[in-house]
Amino acid sequence: MKLPRLAALLIAAAPMIALADDAVVRTVLDRIRAQDIEAHVRTLAAFGTRHTMSETASDTRGIGAARRWIKRELEACNAARKGRLKVRFQSHVEPAGRRIDKATEIVNVVATLPGLDPAARARIFVVSGHYDSRASDVMDARSDAPGANDDASGTAAVMAMACAMADQPTDATLVFLAVAGEEQGLLGADRFARDAAAAGERIEGMITNDIIGSPLGDDGVRREQTVRLFADGLTPMIKRVLADQRNQPGEDKFALAAREALTRIALTGGEHDTPTHQFARAIKRSAERWQPDFTVQLVARRDRFLRGGDHLPFLERGFAAVRFTEPVEDFRHQHQDLRTEGDHAFGDLPEYVDFEYVARVTRANAAALTSLARAPAAPQQVVMDTAALSNDTALSWAANTEADLAGYRVVWRETTSAVWQAQREVGRDTRVTLKGLSKDNYQFGVIAVDRDGNESIASFAGVAR
Repeated sequence: MKLPRLAALLIAAAPMIALADDAVVRTVLDRIRAQDIEAHVRTLAAFGTRHTMSETASDTRGIGAARRWIKRELEACNAARKGRLKVRFQSHVEPAGRRIDKATEIVNVVATLPGLDPAARARIFVVSGHYDSRASDVMDARSDAPGANDDASGTAAVMAMACAMADQPTDATLVFLAVAGEEQGLLGADRFARDAAAAGERIEGMITNDIIGSPLGDDGVRREQTVRLFADGLTPMIKRVLADQRNQPGEDKFALAAREALTRIALTGGEHDTPTHQFARAIKRSAERWQPDFTVQLVARRDRFLRGGDHLPFLERGFAAVRFTEPVEDFRHQHQDLRTEGDHAFGDLPEYVDFEYVARVTRANAAALTSLARAPAAPQQVVMDTAALSNDTALSWAANTEADLAGYRVVWRETTSAVWQAQREVGRDTRVTLKGLSKDNYQFGVIAVDRDGNESIASFAGVAR
């Protein structure tokens, strides 16, 4: 039987993906335990409500008590591990608006793990969950709103990752965020992203974890081996360019970069090859390498319809940003007053959270973030030679400078595939010609790999001018 062309190429491209063998990644994953996540979710739910405009003076109820507890927990874990986390509050006053009926202090809890490599420390990866909650009425700051799944699950995941990584060596910097004001309009995340953009920070990827608490959908089916990852970097580029054309106030630098990126996309058919798409592929590759029985389902959309998350303010400022969410949601346990109607219970309570599942999603996050923070930077100036007609593909790129660089992987896929389908190891060469592999039929990227097998985000092969 004759092999299809792609299957033959896969064999020709051997060796295939080697399993990473990094003791640091394994240590981090082993430290993430479902019982710790359960304890954090139950504690957050026990504050009654964490509505952004709720009580701040009490030590037992309201958003003020919740944020002080989160900060104390992170500080205590860091001290126990003799780690290097730097934990702080980031605060601003949000004026009255559509979902804020009075000027309100919005406080994020920020835990930063500085990279140990001076040359790589400016590279930043951010992971977040939002610790505020809501009842049916988004303006109701008094009723109980335990928010166990939305989003104590994501907050507990971020806390677990921060604790697991606190004393572990990374080259790049990691930022663990528990943000407020999500239900009132992504207010805490917007402030962090705005400040980061204004400071010119090099955020190479941002993940938000929002509603990751259960594999059980409202259809009664359990999908324990799957989590969704929403990733679309094209839409914010188009929005920014259109807004700039209408002379709306905005960040002209991003509009210019977006216009140039859209031009490159048009030349290469790379609408699914934005930095956000490449970041999502890197997450999936690493997460599934370390948890082979757990699938990260890529969804090529910014978010679910009629909903939004804390990755959006990052996307809108040009950062690669994605969202983890459980496979099929049960809306009876989101944004609902606690009540029973007929045979159905409503409300976001801990009994509807599967803590083992949250731990698996947390490990998917942690595997990707730890590996990326230890991996080389993505190769730069990756171009495809299109100067002459040829059924071969010639690629070149600038050399990485990391001391632990093992080499490069060239990856490719059919233009309709969501994931890289084949790869070739090319050692430390920075130029390769793939014989018989037509640039007309595939998309290409280059990955830098360290000696422990940690992969960078793939750099998409643009067209040489």
